[in-house]
Amino acid sequence: MEADGFLRRRRMTAERAGGDSGVAGASAGAEVRWLGGRIWGVSESLVGSLSPRIGGETEIKTVIQFSGGPPEVTFADTSEPDYEGLPQGASTSTHMVAGAVAGIMEHCLMFPIDCVKTRMQSLQPEPAARYRNVMDALRRIITTEGVWRPMRGLNATAVGAGPAHALYFACYEKLKKSLGDIIHPGANSHLANGTAGCVATLLHDAAMNPSEVVKQRLQMYNSPYRGVMDCVRAVWQREGAAAFYRSYTTQLTMNVPFQVLHFMTYESLQELLNPHRQYNPSSHMVSGALAGAIAAAATTPLDVCKTLLNTQESLVGLPAAGQGGGQGTHRHITGLAHAFRTVYRLGGLPGFFKGVQARVIYQMPSTAISWSVYEFFKYGITKHQYEKRIAQGEK
Repeated sequence: MEADGFLRRRRMTAERAGGDSGVAGASAGAEVRWLGGRIWGVSESLVGSLSPRIGGETEIKTVIQFSGGPPEVTFADTSEPDYEGLPQGASTSTHMVAGAVAGIMEHCLMFPIDCVKTRMQSLQPEPAARYRNVMDALRRIITTEGVWRPMRGLNATAVGAGPAHALYFACYEKLKKSLGDIIHPGANSHLANGTAGCVATLLHDAAMNPSEVVKQRLQMYNSPYRGVMDCVRAVWQREGAAAFYRSYTTQLTMNVPFQVLHFMTYESLQELLNPHRQYNPSSHMVSGALAGAIAAAATTPLDVCKTLLNTQESLVGLPAAGQGGGQGTHRHITGLAHAFRTVYRLGGLPGFFKGVQARVIYQMPSTAISWSVYEFFKYGITKHQYEKRIAQGEK
C-alpha cells in the first residue's frame, strides 16, 4: 500500500511539473510525462505476464522405498535452468513482453543521441545547426532550444518501439529455434540466426516506419510541427498516407544487412565470451555493444539516405520539379536511388558517412541495453517458473 501511495504521489508530482522552454520544450516535457505513465502501466502488468504455462520434461522423481520407509522425493537436477531456451510450452507473449520492454528502454534511454544523429545527417544544415561533435550538439541544443528539446518525438518512438520489438524478438526466437533444429541440430547456426533476423526485421520495420517518419521530422532544427498529432495530420494532408512508408524499402535495405551483421556478431561473441550460454549480464552487454557498433558503422550510408527520405529536407542546388534543368529547391526525394544520387551530388563520398560518430555512439549502448534487458527478462521468467515447479514438487 505504501508503494501504491508513493507511485500516486510521483504521478501527481509529474503531472504538476511544467516547463517554460517554449512550444517545443513544453511539448517534449509532456511527452516524457506521458511516457512515464505508460511505463508504470507496463510495469504493473508485467508481473502477470511472467507466468507462462510450462510443459516438457519432469524434473522431479518420486522413489518408493519398499523397505517400509516413506516415499522419497528426489530432484533430477537442481542446477540453474537453461534460460537460453525458454521453458517448453511457454507462450509467445513471453518473448513479446520481454521484447517490448527492451525496445522501449533501448530507444527512450538513448533518444537525445538519436536526435543529434538525425541533425548531423542533414545535407544542408542551417548555420545554427552545424555541430562539431555529439557533445557540442547536445550542449547547443539544450542551451538555445531548451532542456527538453532533445526529447521531442519521444512518445512517437515509444508507441512504435513497443509493438515493433515485441514482433521482432518473438519472430527471431521462434525462427532461430525452428531453423536451427533443421540446419544444425543441437548447435548454433549462423545461417539460422541471420535468416531469423531478416524475417524479424520485415515485421519490425513495418510497425516502426510511421513512427520513424514522425520522430525524425520533429527532431529536425526549426521543425514546423507543434507535436506528434500535428505532424501526423500535416503529413497525411500534404503528402498522403504513402509518405509514412516512403522510406520503407530503404529501411529494409539498411536494416536487413544491419540485423544479419548484428545477430551473427552477437551470437559469435556469445560463443566466445559465454560458451555455456548462462545468464551473464557483462557478456550480453559487451556482445550487444560490439555487434551494434559494427553493424551501425557498416550501414551508415543507407541510414543517411533513410533520414533524407523521412525528413524530406529542403535542398538548394538541385533541379527543381517542373523547372527542367534549372536550379531551385527540390522538395521531394522519391526512392533509394534518388536519395543516393542526391547525397552524392551534395556531399560526395563523405556525405554518406555524415553522423557516423553519433550513429555508433547511439547504437553501442542501445543494443547493449536491448540485449541486457531482453536476456534479463528471459532469465527472470525461466527462473521464476523453475522455482515454482520445484516448490510444487515439495508439497
